[in-house]
Amino acid sequence: MDKKSVSVTLENVTKRFKDVKGKSDVIAVKDARFIVEGGDLVTLLGPSGCGKTTTLRMVAGFELPTEGKIFIGDSDVTFLPPNKRDTATMFQSYGLFPHMSVFDNVAYGLKLRKVDSDEIKKRVQESLDLVGLSTYGDRAPGKLSGGQQQRVALARSLIVTPSVLLLDEPLSNLDALLREQMRVEIRRIQKSLSITAIYVTHDRVEAMSLSDRVIVMKDGEIRQMGAPDEIYEKPNSRFVAGFVGKAAFFPVTLKEKRDDKWICLFNKHELVVSRPPVEMKEGDKGVLMARPESLRLEEKGKGYIEGTVRMNVYLGNSLESFIQTPFGEVLVQIDDPHSKKVFAEGEAVSISFSVDRVRLLHPDEN
Repeated sequence: MDKKSVSVTLENVTKRFKDVKGKSDVIAVKDARFIVEGGDLVTLLGPSGCGKTTTLRMVAGFELPTEGKIFIGDSDVTFLPPNKRDTATMFQSYGLFPHMSVFDNVAYGLKLRKVDSDEIKKRVQESLDLVGLSTYGDRAPGKLSGGQQQRVALARSLIVTPSVLLLDEPLSNLDALLREQMRVEIRRIQKSLSITAIYVTHDRVEAMSLSDRVIVMKDGEIRQMGAPDEIYEKPNSRFVAGFVGKAAFFPVTLKEKRDDKWICLFNKHELVVSRPPVEMKEGDKGVLMARPESLRLEEKGKGYIEGTVRMNVYLGNSLESFIQTPFGEVLVQIDDPHSKKVFAEGEAVSISFSVDRVRLLHPDEN
């Protein structure tokens, strides 16, 4: 299955859907520009209707862009049909043929290409070995679990050795444990083959755990691109911050700029924080974004924000403490709660944080 990894490039790609009732056109994707480097897995992440699946379908050839160009490697594939693009798509519904065995389902693409029968047997067995189903060739799809069916669909996509693997929410039909297991498997297989992949999901955990880079979309536009840790730690807007993870937002006033820092006024305290991703001036209002794990609970009067513990939720290796404050409910994550003080429900507390873990954002950037 060895094959040279190729890149995927979108240049100013826009997709408009004509409204047949005479209303305004619907812009599903607007001026999308990004490169997926060869061998990388990039995830398109966003809410329903953000344009992520339409973008994937344009790469696959199931939709044609209204404007812009799409390249696979050095080849312009903008208007090529799907069967001329050397891609394979794995859909949300596995699409297995119920009347065929696992072997025949996996072999289907090779039979269409009129590959020699001995070669088919060899490659099907290699594909089943790869996804951990080496002894399941004679089974009917209906006799398999959801996770096993998902593996068959993955093997069927990979056996044609595509240059690019496209995955459209492939784990959405699985339960939580299987989703976690299959995330690991997809990542392992993708990296072992060094295949270029584009993955679509609205699940931030999938995006963070699978991806080399994440592209966050909203209303047909790309809002931010970057490595998972960059997107999580340094979001460029409230929307991105809230979509890729749990976050609290606190209002501040910008007092004074010093080099690459701002002195902010927050709840009668002065904080020195890094500059926001957009230009702001003295006197402007801003928001501080803080992740639950960056917040700390302390005795009443010792932190930046006073509050009351409303509820504690025990999660095993962590505990989520929901604190009612003048700024609304704030979630504080306590890692390894057995080794730390846990304040009881109803107890008065205060919240503090390290200024190097917060992110200053424009209040209207959503």
